[in-house]
Order: sequence, then C-alpha cells, then structure tokens
Amino acid sequence: MRVWLVVLLLLCGLGAYSWWHKRPVHAAAGVLAGDVPSQRDLGRGPQLARGHFSLEPRAKFAMTGRVLSREDYQLDDLAPIAPTDLALGWGRMSDSSVLDKIRISQSNRFYFWYTDHFPIPRHEIEDSSANMHMIPANDTVARELSEVRPGEVIHLEGFLVDVKRDDGWHWNTSLTREDTGAGGCEIVLVEDIHEASH
Repeated sequence: MRVWLVVLLLLCGLGAYSWWHKRPVHAAAGVLAGDVPSQRDLGRGPQLARGHFSLEPRAKFAMTGRVLSREDYQLDDLAPIAPTDLALGWGRMSDSSVLDKIRISQSNRFYFWYTDHFPIPRHEIEDSSANMHMIPANDTVARELSEVRPGEVIHLEGFLVDVKRDDGWHWNTSLTREDTGAGGCEIVLVEDIHEASH
C-alpha cells in the first residue's frame, strides 16, 4: 500500500512539474511579432540522412512568432524525428487582444482555432498562423525546444524540409503560409531557436 502511495505522489509531482515547466506566458495587448516569416526557396537539393529518415531541404526559413500552442508526440510516424509541433502566430495573431477571442488547440498533427466573433478577418487568422512540425538539428536545439512555452515569442532559423523514411513513407512540407488543412503544415529542420526580445 505504501509503495502505491509513493508512486502516486511521484506521478503527481511529475505532472505538476511538467505543467509548471510548460505553463503559458501571459502578455499585454499589442502585436509582439510583426514580421511575416522569411523564406528563400532552394529547389531540389541533396538529402540529409537521419537514421531511417532522409530530409530534403526545400527552402531556407526564419521567423519570429508567438507560440499559440504546443503539442508533443511519441507514437505517430513523425514522432521519432519531429517530437514537437508548435502553432505559431505573427502580425495580429501575436496580439493578446485578438488571441483572447480565439480558442486554439492541437491534435493529430493539426492546429485548430475557433471563435464566436471574428476579431480579425478569417483569412488573416489563416495567413498569419501555422502549425509547424519541429525537427531539432542537434541536442542543443532539442533542449531549447523542450523549454518553449505557449505565449512566448520565439525566433527560429533553419530549413523547410520534405521527409522520407526507408520504407517509402513520406511527408512533404508546405512552402506557403496561405494554405490550410492537410498538407498545410510546415516541417522545419530547426538549427537555432531562442526567445525573442520584443
């Protein structure tokens, strides 16, 4: 009986630590990330080997955005290489006065938003936010990515990549911020990620 109590207390403690570690950051109203993501297309180039995966860089990519939500994955096809998705917003989708009127969630590698009354036009919500699958380029980036909290403003740099696995499974990145739905997410090989000053 005492062993189960210890286990229960440990689990509760780990849960509390995880929540505290990834608790949302609250910010005053105002645009916190004003610039649109920067992208330079590369065409088709050499592939990078990552265990059972190969990555084909499609564009050089950099952005500053507010973290609208984060979701960690362990069991799906992309989890071994991209364990975290970040939903990111820029422009008025980084403004608390707008985001307070939008409900945001993530599930099954998708990002969802809901609103009863549009605080900004629908197309602006769709064009100024995106769900991005994060592939850390090294252990340092993986640690920094694990520290990212919802509400933070971050800057990241790297590449948009297509992913292929040895067995033929593949996943292609979006190359535009104007698409939605299946295929509309960016797959980012992250070479640098840090909290942005604003």
